[in-house]
Amino acid sequence: MRRQRTKLKFALIGCAAAVALSLATTTDAYTKQEQRWISTVTKTYGERAGKRVQTWRSVLAGLQGQSEKQQLIGVNEFFNQLNFVDDIRLWGRKDYWATPLEFLGSNAGDCEDFTIAKYFSLLELGISDKKLRLVYVKAIELNQFHMVLAYYETPRSQPLILDNLIGEIKPASKRGDLLPIYSFNGRNLWTMKTTQGKLAGKSSRLKLWNDLRSRERSLTLRKPKVNYDE
Repeated sequence: MRRQRTKLKFALIGCAAAVALSLATTTDAYTKQEQRWISTVTKTYGERAGKRVQTWRSVLAGLQGQSEKQQLIGVNEFFNQLNFVDDIRLWGRKDYWATPLEFLGSNAGDCEDFTIAKYFSLLELGISDKKLRLVYVKAIELNQFHMVLAYYETPRSQPLILDNLIGEIKPASKRGDLLPIYSFNGRNLWTMKTTQGKLAGKSSRLKLWNDLRSRERSLTLRKPKVNYDE
């Protein structure tokens, strides 16, 4: 989990970004929402951060209408380019779950931030919340707790694992280095003694998840302690 990611270099031409934004939206209201995100992130983190949000919108626009497998690959590859940095170094907190805009704005995050950003991006592309779970695991080789995103094609399917540790999306049976502990999505929480898990209540039981959703709804952005755009 402590591997540092090579700093992502976004080269985005202004006119291309404008075209991408128009492709990514279907209504004027949605265009205004995107512009609000870009403006807020730019004011909080700077011009490069605003361009990262534009690039994110362009990537999602290009993935609209593609197969779910292609959407998984595209979203996984996009976010895995960002820098991995521990919460204590980045935020000055032992554990902090950043919103996708905070993650993109900071150009850095830890495993939870990679997973959360992928989760919300895939939801936006139209993949059902029932097919997605954020899974808290133990990375056995690293002897550390870790988080990944699981995609279930059907309720009984073996899930595919999206991970910032490796670029390739693999089925859970090929990830013997990960020991699942619990999982959740926007609604439910499961203990993971089996592949599908055992329902343990609502995801609202997770304080960090509730805090994240509150910041997401209010568009509250926290600035990191370290600037990874310099």
